[in-house]
Amino acid sequence: MPHSANPLKLLLGSTMLVGLFLAGCGPTQLDADRSTSTSAKLVHIDGLGSLSFPNSGNEAAQEPFVRGVLLLHSFEFEPAAEAFVEAQEADPGFALAYWGEAMTNNHPLWREKDVTGGKEALAKLAPSPKERRAKAATEREAMYLDALETLYADGSKEKQDLAYMDAMQRLHETYPDDHEARTLYALAILGSRNGSRDLATYMRAASVAQPVFNANPNHPGAVHYIIHSFDDPVHAPLGLPAAKAYADIAPNAAHAQHMTTHIFVALGMWPDVISGNIRARDTQDGQLATRGKRPNLCGHYSSWLHYGHLMLGETSEAEALMDSCHGRMDEDPDSSERSYFLSMRARHVLDTEDWDLASRWTLDPVDDEERLSYEFINAYASLRHGNVEAARQLKAEAAKPKSPYQTLHLDELQGLLEIADGRADAGIATLRLAAEAEDALPYAFGPPRVFKPTFELLGEELLRLGRRDESETAYRRANERNPGRTLSVRGLAQARALQSASSQ
Repeated sequence: MPHSANPLKLLLGSTMLVGLFLAGCGPTQLDADRSTSTSAKLVHIDGLGSLSFPNSGNEAAQEPFVRGVLLLHSFEFEPAAEAFVEAQEADPGFALAYWGEAMTNNHPLWREKDVTGGKEALAKLAPSPKERRAKAATEREAMYLDALETLYADGSKEKQDLAYMDAMQRLHETYPDDHEARTLYALAILGSRNGSRDLATYMRAASVAQPVFNANPNHPGAVHYIIHSFDDPVHAPLGLPAAKAYADIAPNAAHAQHMTTHIFVALGMWPDVISGNIRARDTQDGQLATRGKRPNLCGHYSSWLHYGHLMLGETSEAEALMDSCHGRMDEDPDSSERSYFLSMRARHVLDTEDWDLASRWTLDPVDDEERLSYEFINAYASLRHGNVEAARQLKAEAAKPKSPYQTLHLDELQGLLEIADGRADAGIATLRLAAEAEDALPYAFGPPRVFKPTFELLGEELLRLGRRDESETAYRRANERNPGRTLSVRGLAQARALQSASSQ
């Protein structure tokens, strides 16, 4: 893929148009909509946010139902399900209470769906879609159920997700003043890509969610889905107001505290990355403790917190997190914990450039995927220690990669081995191809999926070879892809300094 056609360059060209478009999505239309029959005053629940969701449930069911919807918007699925069950107990005939519980089994942006759990929740209302629809008190509530039925219908997940998006679009267009229909439609748009980042889709979702945020700045779903739409380095400035708002909207939702940092990472705002994930981790651990569960030492929030400390050079804090996570490896870790340990280990060794740490935090890989991630760092550290043959052997024994990112890890090793063998031009060509391959991939939010960003590595090797102009170009691209990343910032400054010195 030509450099001029890289995805972030394409994103950049859209930013002004997106900003102008969203500026037109002000509160005027929704202010008018609020005068219609589906309107209701905002209901606020401390620590979770505010929303307006007119419904047919009795008075006793209102607080747990609204609480469930607010938790649902912040992806706190387990407590959300419990809240919806409370609403069912308060009003056994309240159809939307069963809708809500079934919704907690669908995690669209995590590419997860528990079809059995969703069907079981719906079956508590009635055994068939037709009978469930008959229990809806209004046509609007019936349309919520209709949309949900598509999520758990026969067929592939892709087919289900697209059918659900279409159903939510019909609901939104039928009741354009319904904030929940609009907000959940925005989420359905994001979920329709099943994890694949697509510019048009994400901008479309933002345009749907933004008017709700304009009309109700305390709506957790609106800000959440705006953040997901804009969490890349080009569009992140558009998501910054939502990121700054979300932490105050839902302090009792751990995921809300973490989500703010999707924008902060994209902008290189490392102190905010750290503070947001500390809040997320502590909130989550407090909730886990109340459920009799152990703290999450090797999880999503601790991984992003660890990366923030690395970017600020806070190595003692980062090492403490690594030691805790490594200790969990002796306590029957699940596959997710093992995965986070491996990614944290890789980033720590590479970002501190302390190659001895590869032998400090060990693990016995249980499958080929784990072994590749584990041995990649061992091979990389061996190369930096000058043990080329050990690195070559580790690379030769690596399993076949199962993702484009793992392929890039092996390509990086290949390029470094070629340079170590005295074939500098071949090695640089290999690294350049790897960088172009990463540039062609859809942008992945958060800490780099390629443990050693390819343009950063290319810049380093070009600088070592004295090719200053090329190094500066590579480092500029590295900084565009991962703004504020410490080694890329440092490398660009070094390349520019050497270039300046050579011209004097």
